[in-house]
Amino acid sequence: MARWISLVAGALLSGLLACPVLAKDAPPLADDPVLEARVMRIAAELRCLVCQNQTIADSHADLAVDLRRQVRTMLSEGRSQAEILQYMTDRYGDFVLYRPPVRTSTWLLWFGPFVLLVGGLATLVLVLRRRARLSDDHFEPDEDDADGAGPRAP
Repeated sequence: MARWISLVAGALLSGLLACPVLAKDAPPLADDPVLEARVMRIAAELRCLVCQNQTIADSHADLAVDLRRQVRTMLSEGRSQAEILQYMTDRYGDFVLYRPPVRTSTWLLWFGPFVLLVGGLATLVLVLRRRARLSDDHFEPDEDDADGAGPRAP
């Protein structure tokens, strides 16, 4: 039994010693803090295509790291924010933009939630009106209230 415990402990220890091999290096930062701030500002406007619900500034996916590196390189080359966003849009489509522009192809994305909200509220109002009308139609007077005059004072 003691031998079995020592084998299991040895296997666990070997597994723990191998964990640093799986660690990733930190992505390189620009030497200039102003440049790095610009990289992060642009990265906050680009969607991670792997995670899809995070910006490349927030994501740790390999593609996001590569895209941040690409943004850093393009800024170092002197390209503007508009040029970088246009390059990414040309390469990956409007989906890469975290806030896509309002175009005919994105109307549903921008105005769909509002239309659904208005439709839901209109449906709710119609259902409540119908329910109120049906409850008024199904009113049955009590036996004491045979003449329909309502409750009498004592």
